[in-house]
Amino acid sequence: MPGDVEMKEQPAPSNSVTSTGQSTLQHLKEIASLIETGTYAREIRRIVRAVRLTIALRKKLTASVISAFLTYALTHGSEVHTRLSSYIPKDDEHEMEVDTATSAVQSPAKHSLPELEIYSYLLVVIFLIDQKRYNEAKVCASAGIARLKNLNRRTLDVLTSRLYFYYSLSYELTSDLAEIRGNLLALHRIATLRHDELGQETLLNLLLRNYLHYNLYDQAEKLRSKAPRFEAHSNQQFCRYLFYLGKIRTIQLEYTDAKESLLQAARKAPIAALGFRIQCTKWAVIVRLLLGEIPERTVFMQKGMEKALRPYFELTNAVRIGDLELFRTVAEKFSSTFSSDRTNNLIVRLRHNVIRTGLRNISISYSRISLADVAKKLRLDSANPVADAESIVAKAIRDGAIDATLDHANGWMVSKETGDIYSTNEPQIAFNSRIAFCLNMHNEAVRALRYPPNSNKEKESAEKRRERQQQEQELAKHIAEEDDDEF
Repeated sequence: MPGDVEMKEQPAPSNSVTSTGQSTLQHLKEIASLIETGTYAREIRRIVRAVRLTIALRKKLTASVISAFLTYALTHGSEVHTRLSSYIPKDDEHEMEVDTATSAVQSPAKHSLPELEIYSYLLVVIFLIDQKRYNEAKVCASAGIARLKNLNRRTLDVLTSRLYFYYSLSYELTSDLAEIRGNLLALHRIATLRHDELGQETLLNLLLRNYLHYNLYDQAEKLRSKAPRFEAHSNQQFCRYLFYLGKIRTIQLEYTDAKESLLQAARKAPIAALGFRIQCTKWAVIVRLLLGEIPERTVFMQKGMEKALRPYFELTNAVRIGDLELFRTVAEKFSSTFSSDRTNNLIVRLRHNVIRTGLRNISISYSRISLADVAKKLRLDSANPVADAESIVAKAIRDGAIDATLDHANGWMVSKETGDIYSTNEPQIAFNSRIAFCLNMHNEAVRALRYPPNSNKEKESAEKRRERQQQEQELAKHIAEEDDDEF
């Protein structure tokens, strides 16, 4: 009896796997039908939906399902079918035979649309990347790109952009991004000449990613500034563009523009793109610290980001306190995290901000303090800390970070007394500037409303209006009489 029970339980898993494969294959056939309908009707939204449905099915793709779909979508024995089938392993022969026979019975007709052909390339490349067969994915994606160069159809733009992305990803996963840089530039030129706007946006982002991967920030900025204007036809591509732009601006010391781009990218990114939003938030935190701002605690407590942002939270705490020793400890503790995020060089820049914050706290606390005590409180670990402290204090006074004087003879830093600001004219000046701003805005609004757009035209008098209406009535009556004569 126990043997009978075991024999009855064995076929259940295989049946469930087969049914799952057949349902996945049926979904792929529906997607192919959706692409075919969108191609004939020239409705791009159907093809966009087909790509989204494919990404949803990504985890369910198997070798047998893809092999059966290729037999369904492509002419059996054709060059494309033979090439793509060579990348699919033939381990489970029984399952493949079942699925292939089912597809042949359901739809014996074959399709020759270029859209289905490119979609097949895309499907195989995604499958190979998921199977971590990156070298074969590179070869397959390169063959698909070569086929795309001979096709110029607007219904292919969505599929083309996705194939471009996985083409670059396959080379990135094998650390060979530099090999395809020239090819990406050529593809961007082709997309520009063909007015493929989505392809232009995708390729521009891939090129920026390519340059930034090798820290070629100057070349990335030259390409970005000379490329056609980014029109943001895809929200995902626009978010990526803002992220890359923020990184470029950060390296170029344009922190205000970088902060705006990074925060906008994080705000516009989909909720599901958690990894992308984490990266944007990390860079935005660093940029805000470099600007002298302290991010709110809620930034580090966002759902799903607490663990990833923990190193940056401790770093922010060190900068806020102005403790150089604590800052050095945090930088060493999370050095591997900062290296993987490529923010090491920005962390080095933050050291100056930590020193300035600590010096500001000292100037507020003490009316007069020796430079030796300043060096001790700042925890300067140099050969001559007093001389270093003197130069740091002098630079802070020159930059306006602190309001103090330097007594070189006695080796003191003397802080100026902070008087009552409301006893001066500064509040009145600030209030006056705000009033002037409001008055100017009101005057501009009145000036804009003073002259209507059609004020230069002569107004039609009542007599002329009656004459015009009478002429129109006579003309209509004359036309009606001519129509009666024709009957």
